[in-house]
Amino acid sequence: MQRKVYCGSIPIGGGSPVSIQSMITSPLTNEAQAIAEIEELANAGCHIARAAVPSMECAKSLKTVAAQSPIPLVADIHFDYRLAIASIESGAAKVRINPGNIGSYEKAKIVATALSERGLPLRIGINSGSIEKDLLARHGGPTPQAMVESAESHIAILEKASFYDTVVSLKSSDIKSTIAANRLFRSRHEYPLHLGITEAGIGQDALTKSAIGIGSLLADGIGDTIRVSLSDTMENEVIAAREIVRAASQIAFGDKKLSAGGVKIISCPRCGRHGFDTHEFTSRWMPKLYCLEKDITVAVMGCEVNGPEEAKHADIGITGAGDKVLIFKHGKIVKTVSSVEADTVFAEELKNI
Repeated sequence: MQRKVYCGSIPIGGGSPVSIQSMITSPLTNEAQAIAEIEELANAGCHIARAAVPSMECAKSLKTVAAQSPIPLVADIHFDYRLAIASIESGAAKVRINPGNIGSYEKAKIVATALSERGLPLRIGINSGSIEKDLLARHGGPTPQAMVESAESHIAILEKASFYDTVVSLKSSDIKSTIAANRLFRSRHEYPLHLGITEAGIGQDALTKSAIGIGSLLADGIGDTIRVSLSDTMENEVIAAREIVRAASQIAFGDKKLSAGGVKIISCPRCGRHGFDTHEFTSRWMPKLYCLEKDITVAVMGCEVNGPEEAKHADIGITGAGDKVLIFKHGKIVKTVSSVEADTVFAEELKNI
């Protein structure tokens, strides 16, 4: 049976819905900005936020930020076990650190004990670019086998310290290696998996790689929490993650529940007969729609042809006809208003669902 851990109130693993993560960009020492960024992530539908903790000053500021955060906050730490302890004491809901990189078994045990005392999980993060030299030499490079063996060496340290509330990530910028490593790990272990394609890049290339890599694993029933790493805004990371989870849920194998629901947006492409700017409206409304706790379908259509008729399955939709905007529900027009009134009336009808 796959293990389940909790990051704050968010379950990871054990058949729980896939949770979405992203990482703030402001330093924790800029407490007001860090809190504002976490609130933006939460409003976009993010379940877990992560923040870098490179110094003791950041670990101390984490106390203020975590206390005001609307979602669980993960402390991202490298090498220094003291930063992990300070972050735990400051209220981190989870710690990301590799036990084998902090100097000795004794130090790793101190971190494991501190986590156990508070019932907190730890994530082991394996990236293809940071695998131990002996494993690289033995396997001839950062192969999936080398990645898994690296994770297993860190797991062994935690298990020796009687710590088992572990989440593992195996990430590469190479899609094939990422998929193979996670499949291999799952065939051997029942620890929850954090999925992602590291250093995915920017624009459509990054989105495509992330969708194929993460989506393929989710469709196989592999993966419990994800971060889509984009050279883009935090909100766009979260939106991309939500869409990947939603798409994968339509083809997933097994009994694993990928998505907890939420707003589904459908939108037609523009053509010569469009009378409504679907792209502009969708871009403007997407963050607002994704933060709603409604399991509904919203249609944003370009004209009367593709409007109520082709989107009759939608709970609510909007389209244009000349200088008028039509708002419809389940294929039936409920309001015809001017473009100036469109947003206000759409919001009202959305609220009534």
